[in-house]
Amino acid sequence: MVNRKIFRKYRVLLVVTLLLLCFGLYWGDNAIKTDYISISSNKLPEAFEGFRILQISDLHNKEFGESQSVLLRKIEKAQPDIIVVTGDLIDSRRTNVGKAMDFIRGAVKLAPVYYVTGNHEGLSGEYPDLEQQLIQAGVILLKNKLIELNYKGATINLAGINDPVYEMMTGDYQGLSEKLILEDLLEGIKEDRLDRYTVLLSHRPEFINTYTLYGIDLVFSGHAHGGQFRLPFIGGLIAPGQGLFPKYTSGKYNRKNTTEIVSRGLGNSIIPLRVFNRPQIIVCTLYSGSSDTIER
Repeated sequence: MVNRKIFRKYRVLLVVTLLLLCFGLYWGDNAIKTDYISISSNKLPEAFEGFRILQISDLHNKEFGESQSVLLRKIEKAQPDIIVVTGDLIDSRRTNVGKAMDFIRGAVKLAPVYYVTGNHEGLSGEYPDLEQQLIQAGVILLKNKLIELNYKGATINLAGINDPVYEMMTGDYQGLSEKLILEDLLEGIKEDRLDRYTVLLSHRPEFINTYTLYGIDLVFSGHAHGGQFRLPFIGGLIAPGQGLFPKYTSGKYNRKNTTEIVSRGLGNSIIPLRVFNRPQIIVCTLYSGSSDTIER
């Protein structure tokens, strides 16, 4: 009788533990976290003081509420001046342009949206349809181009480059390494930069040294999914293009005069689960002044 009681207690404890584990995994995979980063630079015009850039990356067709309502409420609360999307809006294994456009149609009502491709746009085979719908919705596509971003009478540069895999699948870069493709794309926008502060949207974080070589001031990237599984005191476990224990997975990285901001992204691809790695949106606020950066 005593043994049966003990067995029942352990069984109840096991069931409760499994339920808590399942809830924790679900919560960690679906509870969006908004992280705030402040960037200061003497190159920034005073007019851009307090300018807010909200970054969305690696949605991979994930759905947050009906018609992306949960995600859109988070964005609205952050009150961004612009929204930048750094690739993999869709997933090549389960492409759903409708889910991607649910987000886009809501986002363009909140702020101007700027977009660059990720590798999954190149792999999906359905990007032409997505691109047409993005244009119709009013999204500004930064396909290997640089534009002037004007605000309160002042100007900075906003540039974007396609993902190297996208270029391999749709362009004239077959047979070249991803690094060489990226360098050629950056070379193409170099002459238009003048001496203005330059923000670059590029899906790949692992090429930070190349961005530094080309004198980019601020880079927004994604792709690494935060390392998928984040270990205490260690960080991400694995990331495409970086392998085990990747170096660039989440937050802010400085190389000389270049700052790179890497989003953990929102969705998943090959591995359908995140651990200690909640979906993320980033709000970056610009300040004119010293080049120190503050993260909070």
